[in-house]
Amino acid sequence: MESEGNSEKKLSSSKLKKGSNIIPLTGAAALLTLAVSLAITAINKRRNSKRKDLPGCTFRVNLSASEILKLADRIIAKSKEVHDAVASVPVDKVTYKNVISPLAELEAQQFPLVQSCVVPKLVSTSDKVRKASAEAEKKIDAHICSCSKREDVYCVVKAFAAKGEWMGPEARHYVHCLVKEFERNGLNLTATKREEVQRLKAQIDELSFQYVQNLNDDSTSVLFHENELAGLPAEFLKTLEKAENGMFRVTLKSHHVAAVLELCKIGKTRRLVAMAYGKRCGKANLSVLEDLRQYCLQGDAMEVKAPGFHLVGGRVQARHKFARLLGYSNYAEYALNPRMAKTPSKVLEFLEDISSSLSDLANKELAMLKELKKQDEGELPFGVEDLLYYVKKVEQQEFDLDLGALKQYFPVNLVLSGIFKIFQDLFGLRFEEIADADAWHSDIRMFSVFDLSSGELLGYFYLDMYTREGKYGQTCVVALQNGSVAFNGARQVPLALLISQLQTDIGGIPSLLRFTEVVSLLHEFGHVVQHLCNRASFARFSGLRVDPDFVEIPAKVLENWCYESFSLKLISGFHQDITMPIEDEICKSLKKWRYSFSALKLKQEVLYCLFDQIIHSAENVDIFELFKHLHPKVMLGLPMLEGTNPASCFPRCAIGYEAACYSRIWSEVFAADIFTSKFRDGLLNQHVGMQFRTKVLAPGGAKDPIEILSDFLGREPSIQTFIDNKIECSLWN
Repeated sequence: MESEGNSEKKLSSSKLKKGSNIIPLTGAAALLTLAVSLAITAINKRRNSKRKDLPGCTFRVNLSASEILKLADRIIAKSKEVHDAVASVPVDKVTYKNVISPLAELEAQQFPLVQSCVVPKLVSTSDKVRKASAEAEKKIDAHICSCSKREDVYCVVKAFAAKGEWMGPEARHYVHCLVKEFERNGLNLTATKREEVQRLKAQIDELSFQYVQNLNDDSTSVLFHENELAGLPAEFLKTLEKAENGMFRVTLKSHHVAAVLELCKIGKTRRLVAMAYGKRCGKANLSVLEDLRQYCLQGDAMEVKAPGFHLVGGRVQARHKFARLLGYSNYAEYALNPRMAKTPSKVLEFLEDISSSLSDLANKELAMLKELKKQDEGELPFGVEDLLYYVKKVEQQEFDLDLGALKQYFPVNLVLSGIFKIFQDLFGLRFEEIADADAWHSDIRMFSVFDLSSGELLGYFYLDMYTREGKYGQTCVVALQNGSVAFNGARQVPLALLISQLQTDIGGIPSLLRFTEVVSLLHEFGHVVQHLCNRASFARFSGLRVDPDFVEIPAKVLENWCYESFSLKLISGFHQDITMPIEDEICKSLKKWRYSFSALKLKQEVLYCLFDQIIHSAENVDIFELFKHLHPKVMLGLPMLEGTNPASCFPRCAIGYEAACYSRIWSEVFAADIFTSKFRDGLLNQHVGMQFRTKVLAPGGAKDPIEILSDFLGREPSIQTFIDNKIECSLWN
């Protein structure tokens, strides 16, 4: 399974005339919904006979535990053989054919084999196979790590890069990435400095793991009498453990905390839970953060400027020291260098612009919440612990939405049919289901995807939709094989797997989806199409192996189809009569609900993103004072809860997203620009859809993301559309 920025996705569509407009649905909407269902059913019935070996596909299914371990050993042996051969090339004899081509083809050939070994741990029904898969993954990961530190291979690749041999732009970018990857592991440093880089990296990894482990192990709880939990449903109270004195024990796990902050009518209870949550692992994790960051710096104190305040420090933080050894000024520079945002100053400017542009709207939202609390609780001051409760209360008053009842309009097969219809019409694709495809469970479905005009096979995807014991518990897309073009011109087609966690049909009643599951499913299908429509020649740039700041943008664009009446009617229908799609008023309410209090919610996220960016950009930051300063500045005067230190329970600062927490907002902002500028007035305009497919999806990681978006939009992407959408769809419009 690929990490963020290293997996692939793809989309589908069918024909419309160039520039055609969409006619709004009228009373015939129900019949259209039925027609969509029947059309997709007809497509699905054109099934191919069972094929063990699919053209252009080398991913292997249903390997036994012993076969997985043997394959892992062969993968490692072949990789070592190729790396040894490349390393043996004299530096004065380097050519594209004897250095670069073998490494590129090794990646393309081995990726589906590696996935054949490691994906079973996510989906296999056999515990023995899952354990073997996890063991194989460790072995392969260790080998890949050792390859990235091979100085002999680096020297040969570097010699080729310096030679200046003519290459196409994608090949040149590939060589640049190879060199950069080696150098981000310290291969361009002296042996002493390289050892220090590896020592620091190992220590940082260990401390990061400890930080998260402390949170996972935390067993703190708060005791309350039943009357102090007024507003919480009886079903929830039944799940709470009772202490010996009969009081209810509320843990600080997220599902308990969220329930209290959203539903409890007692302000004092909300405050106590929020404060306890903010104090979790205070001593332990602040100590870990200090260990992560503090190394002595010999010499004079250093002066660092951050937005809105001034810091002076005399110690270098561990991540900064690591980054400096690699030639960067600070850790944020190191983390952002390979990303679309590029620099900490760009990220800070982006976050400040978003926050300031939404301040007026956020102030209106906050004033409404404060007034509501005044009506309920008198003159008690409004605090951050009140946000979730009063936001939910306003939403219940303003929107006629019963999200539970809404499930009845989203039977899973109809939703899938509608999604297929949208993607086929929009992107000029054709889906065909493969009957009796070789798979790991009887629920699995497999599809071929073709270009609608030419009939060219673009790739395949699996659907593993339903929950079962031992299966990976999140919804995601996993690249099983990346598209690529071999040295001899042969093309390897992409293969993707969509994993979801839907409930199976019960007693003849079809599986019904919550609206959030519908959005998630359409988002992940966006990734499937992104994977399959990528036309990069190198496997390294194929599918989802794109800039991590860019990888979510296409799927975020496609989420918008869940909030437009026309497309919502295509993916909905009452489960007992699918000719009855969702009503227009509900469609409008869903769109309003999407944007309700979005400025305040976003400001909370910006707060943490700024905190993350500053501590990884500036030296010797007092973490507590920094957060205390930022909180009222961003949150319109609302102070940080007394005695809390959110930095001690903010895992993204420690592992996985350090200096990159901004990326989710970044994706959402540019996705809004794309949808509003290009798609909103023509949801199935295939001319625009094909431009998106060829200009945005096809290049993959082979082209700079800003160039990709600018080429599609006809200008550089902007934050203004995102801001305008928030204001336009707010409660005051």
